[in-house]
Amino acid sequence: MYRLFAAIAVPDQLHPGLMETQTGLSGASWRPEENFHITLRFFGDVSHTDARDLDELLAAISCPPFELSLEGMGWFGRREPSAVWARVRESDPLRALSAKCDQAARRLGLPLDRRPFTPHVTLAYLHGTPLDETRAWVERHHAYRSGSFWVEGFHLYSSHMGNGPSRYVAEADYILE
Repeated sequence: MYRLFAAIAVPDQLHPGLMETQTGLSGASWRPEENFHITLRFFGDVSHTDARDLDELLAAISCPPFELSLEGMGWFGRREPSAVWARVRESDPLRALSAKCDQAARRLGLPLDRRPFTPHVTLAYLHGTPLDETRAWVERHHAYRSGSFWVEGFHLYSSHMGNGPSRYVAEADYILE
């Protein structure tokens, strides 16, 4: 079994700006820069056979390259914050690419992702962080803006848990054209 997700890697030139925000929040488990990505679709635990079929379906996706940028911050968890993140500026091409990844998952009969697609870059997972402190952190960083960047491809990643942050490995690369 593989724990898989499709995602866009965040370009290296955006890492320093994102890392500057990673301070001043109790209970935060800050993500390392090599983990910065924009999830298109989380697939969960997938068998070897389904992983091979998923790779073929993702490779068949047709989508032209498009531009993205990050702006502002947010958090997940209404009353008990679980993560803080950088918001991806609204993008129809990004939503279309995510929908195509979701269609591939459905064709294989993989479980539905019940969460709405909220494009973001996770900066930290939170453990016991008070809501008011999380809200203040988001407000402090509300003016964050990245430069724009071109998305020319995406990856199928495997996720490996262990001591410390999860390790993500790009198992397959897909070019947009």
